[in-house]
Amino acid sequence: MTEPGYDAGSPAPSSDERNLALLAHLGALAGYLVGFGHIVVPLVIWLMKRDESRFVGENALESLNFQISMTLWLVISGVLTIVLIGFAALAVLAVLNIVCIVLATIKASNGETYRYPITIRLIH
Repeated sequence: MTEPGYDAGSPAPSSDERNLALLAHLGALAGYLVGFGHIVVPLVIWLMKRDESRFVGENALESLNFQISMTLWLVISGVLTIVLIGFAALAVLAVLNIVCIVLATIKASNGETYRYPITIRLIH
């Protein structure tokens, strides 16, 4: 089975393309250091490379949509802390975010595009 947007006969992504895709996923960890860094890094990579490399563009877009979705889920969970269930949801989302970023990074290093779970694909 081929990845989204790729033909069976298409050439494998170059090393530079794989590195930029890795950066789009790992850059989402910047949100732990800088507010909205988790959205800014994949957004900048997507805006700069979407027309040059389909592989980089798809990976950056997946990362961007996932991070926007995670932000929405975290806000909802924050509101739900009023009824205490939000605390558990916040913990689960934090772990899910890191695990998915690691999985996406591994896939990108292998030249594949990872489809994040629970993602609202707002940007196409």
